[in-house]
Amino acid sequence: MAIQFGRGDGSRTARGLRQTRSQCNLRGWIGNYPAVLDRPPGMPQPRPEPDLTPPAWPHCGHGSTPDDPVGCRGIHIPGHTACLAHLAGAERDVYLGTLSPGADLDHRGTPITEDLLNRILDALRDPTTGRPRFGTAWFESATFEGMAQFESVTFEGAAMFESAVFEGIARFPAAIFKGTARFHSATFKKAAWIGSATFKDTAQFESAVFHGAAGFRSVTFEGGAGFKSAMFHGDTEFESATFQGLAQFELVTFEGDAGFGRATFQRSANFKSATFRKTIRFASATFAGAARFASVTFEGIALFSDATFENSALFMSATFQLTAGFLSVAFDGTASFQSVTFESSALFTSATFHSNAEFQWATFQDDARFESATIYGDTLLEQAVFERSANLGPLVCAGRVKLSGALFGGPVTLSFAARRLECRRTHWSSTAELRLRYTTVDFSHAVFEYPLTIAAEATPFVRPDGQTVAEQAVAGAPDATVRMASLRGVDAAHLVLADIDLSGCLFTGTVHLDQVRLEGNSSFDQVPPRMQWRHWRPIRFAQRRTLAEEHHWRASQPTVVRGWNVAVLGTGHVGPLQLAPVYRALRKAFEDGKHEPGAADFYYGEMEMRRHADDIPRSERNLLTAYWALSGYGLRASRAVGWLAAAMLLTIMLLMGFGLPKGSPKQEATGTVPPGGGRVTFEIDKADPQNPTGDRVTRRALREGPERHAQLGGVPLLRPGPDHHRHLHRDGVPRDRADPVGLGGPGRPQPRQTLTPAHPRSGTAERRSHGTRSNQCARTAMSRRTEDFSAQVTVPPTEIFRRAWHLHLRSSVRTATTDGGYAVVGRMQCCSASVSRHPGHRRAPAAGW
Repeated sequence: MAIQFGRGDGSRTARGLRQTRSQCNLRGWIGNYPAVLDRPPGMPQPRPEPDLTPPAWPHCGHGSTPDDPVGCRGIHIPGHTACLAHLAGAERDVYLGTLSPGADLDHRGTPITEDLLNRILDALRDPTTGRPRFGTAWFESATFEGMAQFESVTFEGAAMFESAVFEGIARFPAAIFKGTARFHSATFKKAAWIGSATFKDTAQFESAVFHGAAGFRSVTFEGGAGFKSAMFHGDTEFESATFQGLAQFELVTFEGDAGFGRATFQRSANFKSATFRKTIRFASATFAGAARFASVTFEGIALFSDATFENSALFMSATFQLTAGFLSVAFDGTASFQSVTFESSALFTSATFHSNAEFQWATFQDDARFESATIYGDTLLEQAVFERSANLGPLVCAGRVKLSGALFGGPVTLSFAARRLECRRTHWSSTAELRLRYTTVDFSHAVFEYPLTIAAEATPFVRPDGQTVAEQAVAGAPDATVRMASLRGVDAAHLVLADIDLSGCLFTGTVHLDQVRLEGNSSFDQVPPRMQWRHWRPIRFAQRRTLAEEHHWRASQPTVVRGWNVAVLGTGHVGPLQLAPVYRALRKAFEDGKHEPGAADFYYGEMEMRRHADDIPRSERNLLTAYWALSGYGLRASRAVGWLAAAMLLTIMLLMGFGLPKGSPKQEATGTVPPGGGRVTFEIDKADPQNPTGDRVTRRALREGPERHAQLGGVPLLRPGPDHHRHLHRDGVPRDRADPVGLGGPGRPQPRQTLTPAHPRSGTAERRSHGTRSNQCARTAMSRRTEDFSAQVTVPPTEIFRRAWHLHLRSSVRTATTDGGYAVVGRMQCCSASVSRHPGHRRAPAAGW
């Protein structure tokens, strides 16, 4: 057997072993607690324990016993010592005969049978309207043993039914209560039908107990309606009821189905801490005042479809154990679902919130759906918990959607057209997809363990039925662009951004930023586009992608120019030292995405931050500054071309200003001949170099190597060595003269040099071409041992600096005295000269040549 205890203070149910409801028809009282006892069919219903406290009025006392010394509690009929029920037949008739329509009645504590009640109603029936009419009626603690038929009764004054017991069906259809109707602690053991009744003043049903069905269909409560702590064991119907005053349902328990469909609450409706055991229907109900459902327990299905809340709808700490249906509901005021627990599906499809929708600390244990919902205020889901899948949207919010601190335990799809989305410290434990329009997203310190995609939706959202979601709530927005405000503190390893405007995004502190995936058109901010002036200097920045934090840093500098965005309050301050790693990570992200132009821009930004950082030495800063000025870190080709053009122009101007030399000075070499001590002066000249006309690459050139054949300014260069005199052509001309360019091709022989002795006796030899004899002398000089002599050489300093130390100038010099005694071959090497004489000739006199 299971016993259900309930009392007016709304205490919970004590549950034991439960049988089927077909065996649970016994209803009675245990002490002061109304009880429902599960009993087998045929078992007599136990009577409640008698109350030994006598009433406050003079009572009949009929039927008193030692166990019940009070007896009948009916009030005395005026002039008699008994109540109406125990009055003698003739005396009762006399009393009823004195009644007229509108008369006052006082039958407190009187047991009234169905027949006696009918006789009272007949005595009070108005002949003109045919309706019984009461003045002030006192039925406090009265017991109606049969059917209580008060149909179409009019109570001109107060109707007092406090603690009355209706053993049978109680009917008050179309009754009119012009005064206060008090049913406080009344007990309706069977059905109570009060449909279409009118309560022009306060209707008090506090702590009333309805064991059977309770019908209040189309009832009008022009005053307050108090049902505080009432208990409805059967089905309850308030369909189309009108509550013009305060509707008080605090601590009410509805054991059966409860219907408030199309009910109208013109003032506040208070259902605080109420309990609905089965289905509750508020479909198409209208709440003109505040609707308070705080701490309500909905154990069955709760249907609020098409309901209208013209004022605040407060569901704080409520519990929905089964489906909560708020389909097409209109919330004109604040809708507060703070700390609400949705143990089953929460359906807010096509709901309209004209003010804020508050779901802070709410728990969604099952599916949550907000398809086609429209919110003209803010959507507050801070600290909310979504244990399973959630489908929030497509949702249109004119204000902010706050998900800061929320927890998503299952896959979630968020489709928002909102002005701002705040996800600070939001925890995503499964995959998530955010499809957004018009939204500025703040993802600071969010945590997601699985891939999370934030994408911009180009076209309006479409409902499952194919209809386009209306976006009037965000009609004033400039465009549908999705902007990212912050990613600080986020681990971006699983983050995908598609078509997001990142021009105002704060990246400092983001972890694994190099692994973020940027899809579509993910744009960044740009540097100031126009020419700027800093005092008297024009400044123009190279166009590139840049970060918002660089804008904030540059805008805070004393020498800032116009065009850099100033940081808003609360964004903090970072410098180049913190921004350089951010640029480096984003550069790698662009490189991984094969976006080379973007990677180049972020490399430029990285170098800029390195150049302005405080932790690098001055030398490195100067080097980076030069690198930036000359070529834009190797990324600005126009800058390098400009410097090259400037260098060329400067060279031309210098040449035009200072001119070129008319000719190269002649070289002079002065030496002393050892035997005679005479002084010899060499005057050396050379002709213009001639380019080769044959092949430049020959087998001999390749064999001897390129280092032995080179030319600088038309002058042949050879490696110095002791065998230098062997490199002569067979005609006596050095091979470098026959091959002036050193590339192995045939060249034109150079003119021979003439030795002019300074000795007075020898005279001056003319420069002339030597024939066969000269060639023989040259060959003889090559075959025999030569005797070198040292000579001082006079060379202009300009010529020494012009030629490198390895420059070898060789000239074949031949001269002859007047008597033909000498054939001299001279060789000059840098600043030294040597003269070889033919051993077969006689020695020259000491006095001359």
